[in-house]
Amino acid sequence: MTQTLTIRRPDDWHLHLRDGAVLEAVLPETARHFARAIIMPNLVPPVVTGAQAAAYRDRILAALPEGMAFEPLMTLYLTEDTDPADVAAAHASGLVKALKLYPAGATTNSASGVTDFDKVRPVLEKMAEIGLPLCVHGEVTDHDIDIFDREAVFIDRVLDPIRRATPGLRVVMEHITTSDGVDYVKSNNADLGATITTHHLIINRNHILVGGIKPHYYCLPVAKRESHRLALRAAATSGDARFFLGTDSAPHTDPNKESACGCAGCFTATNTMSCLAEVFEEEGALDRLEGFAALNGPAFYRLPANEATITLTRGDAVTYPDKIETGDGPVTVFDPGFPLHWSVSA
Repeated sequence: MTQTLTIRRPDDWHLHLRDGAVLEAVLPETARHFARAIIMPNLVPPVVTGAQAAAYRDRILAALPEGMAFEPLMTLYLTEDTDPADVAAAHASGLVKALKLYPAGATTNSASGVTDFDKVRPVLEKMAEIGLPLCVHGEVTDHDIDIFDREAVFIDRVLDPIRRATPGLRVVMEHITTSDGVDYVKSNNADLGATITTHHLIINRNHILVGGIKPHYYCLPVAKRESHRLALRAAATSGDARFFLGTDSAPHTDPNKESACGCAGCFTATNTMSCLAEVFEEEGALDRLEGFAALNGPAFYRLPANEATITLTRGDAVTYPDKIETGDGPVTVFDPGFPLHWSVSA
């Protein structure tokens, strides 16, 4: 029997669109279902000033197909040279909705990130003063720390000290991957939220490594053991408003994924809503999908929820293209590894 579920139009609170030919190809995949998205600034070179953010926003809007409605929510890439005055002006203009903290070397295009956190303290203090959120890629980069432990160590060594030293700083722990991240959010009631990706609700580290390396499941932060995946699912489907959707959909062309040193990222924009509906249905929490995908994020960012709606329909198995063709080469769409029966019908 056909089932339907109508929810507010969702937003994506962590999205990579890239630039140029890739931007033009992947933007419609998000804009088809999502009203807004927090746009990651890790281009080459990175988006570090208000003027650069405005120019990038203009390129995104120019690439938006006619008839699609989508609002890019811009961010700035935090560096040790970031000017607090430029940050405040970009925020006051309504252009910039957050700053992104990348520890230097943590992930794709993060070489310009922060090494000495004391050097960004004036920016963090200004952000706390004006209420501008800090989006955090929460991993240390120390070579002596195992890659599967880097999120937990970051919380203890970096994030908690920053928050204690900067009262009022509003922080989004992006793409959390561990029960440690879930527990830290739950233990802090004020000024702290977390995004959870589509793929981290579905895959664990076995999916990447068992039976041969699966490059299109490789992401950063890397997927962890099954107990952590289950903790993420419990948090996402709990109804707790501190957890909301940030897909971290990250397009890389196939040659850059399927190589001796493959890029990190899963491209989930195309089928995220179908995947999420399956996950929430499996957890007996379809009534909480709207909160996770459409209400909790706007509440944290102090923005209104979308008035428009989408309708998901459950029926026969739905298929999506295996790849999105771009002018730079094909991008593989995330394969959840199970049939999808929910689709956006309206």
